[in-house]
Amino acid sequence: MTTLERRHIFISHHHKDDSLVDKFTSLLGGKGIDVRNSSIRAKPANQERLDKGLVKDSVIQRILRMKISWASTVVVLIGEKTHSRPWVNWEIDQANAQGKRIIGVYEQGGTNYEIPTSLENYASNIRAWNAAGIIKALDGENSFENPDGTLRSPVHAPANSEC
Repeated sequence: MTTLERRHIFISHHHKDDSLVDKFTSLLGGKGIDVRNSSIRAKPANQERLDKGLVKDSVIQRILRMKISWASTVVVLIGEKTHSRPWVNWEIDQANAQGKRIIGVYEQGGTNYEIPTSLENYASNIRAWNAAGIIKALDGENSFENPDGTLRSPVHAPANSEC
């Protein structure tokens, strides 16, 4: 029997990309990584309350701070509209404030997707959709890639590159 290596990760994503979270955990699971995801994935009834503004931002922020604190690493899934989501940038800013390792991962096939501003400012890594590269990033290797896996320059010098 093979033992999976467990990782506690907060997966920041646009809520419409929930299926991408499943693909991400399956990608790593196929390589022996058991992802314990602490991000919010609202059930339909709760999502409706969020969409109608029935939950105060301060409540959401408190919950997110706790969930980010629990994780050793924050992974930002870069989809088509991720860059335009204020909560994604807030989560990245909070992860940086907590000294978390922050890894951006482009959605598979997402060749023209913009990177959230906070991710450009604070990422330790930005990776293509490749399990081996993502695992290296989780293990502490710093590299910045384009969606196709070719190397790119970081926009900043990561302050939280070692955990």
